[in-house]
Amino acid sequence: MMPLVLADIGQEYTIRKLSGSQEVKKHLEDLGFVVGGNVTVVSALQGNVIVKVKESRVAIDGELARKIMV
Repeated sequence: MMPLVLADIGQEYTIRKLSGSQEVKKHLEDLGFVVGGNVTVVSALQGNVIVKVKESRVAIDGELARKIMV
């Protein structure tokens, strides 16, 4: 298991765990990041990532990406 920020570009991963406060977890779930769901890193720049999740592309900063374990 590793944080999403360290994931390889183009590789599909299964979300294993969300960490952080209840508010952070709820925000991530609202964006489509749910445990058991799939996520693919489309691009990464200076710790920030653009990911494909549930047929949408979402840009998240490195701090949030560290809270998503794949």
